[in-house]
Amino acid sequence: MTRIAVLSAGVSTPSSTRLLADRLAAAAGAAVPGAVIEVIELRSLARELADAVVTGFPAGALAEAVRAVETADAVIAVTPVFAASYSGLFKMFVDVLDPDALRGTPVLLAATAGSARHSLVLEHAMRPLFSYLRALTVPTAVFAASEDWAGATPLAERIDRATAELAGLLDGRRPARKPTLSFEDLLAG
Repeated sequence: MTRIAVLSAGVSTPSSTRLLADRLAAAAGAAVPGAVIEVIELRSLARELADAVVTGFPAGALAEAVRAVETADAVIAVTPVFAASYSGLFKMFVDVLDPDALRGTPVLLAATAGSARHSLVLEHAMRPLFSYLRALTVPTAVFAASEDWAGATPLAERIDRATAELAGLLDGRRPARKPTLSFEDLLAG
């Protein structure tokens, strides 16, 4: 049985971060049939996170969340963007994980923000963090700005591509690629 932990670090209710996390969880469930998916809402663990950072020991529901992430076959990590980086709540959770907990674990990175100008947070903040943890980050990261929720955008395509890549890492294969057409094929119509 494949277990996927979905971290949602949104701080408001309702939250676009949680909305993206739910969409990624649903797509991952479709891409990995039979997977058990657990969404972990970090907002509800904020006080326990502060205690764990100070004491060095996660307790209660936080300890269960840490255990779920550390024993998951894959992780989907979704954070809002604050001050050009991941949220402090998200970082606090990562700080209470064992440094080797995600070694070799496939991780799909995702973030939300008010505008597309924050989209590089995935590459300049999140990907290096998970590289430090020696996780296997999925090549396609998913970013959703406010305008991505309003109409026909490539958000659904990015979600499908990223979750297909995650599924490929889970079963040890590369995701299927669309056949590329040669120049002659394009000219032939």
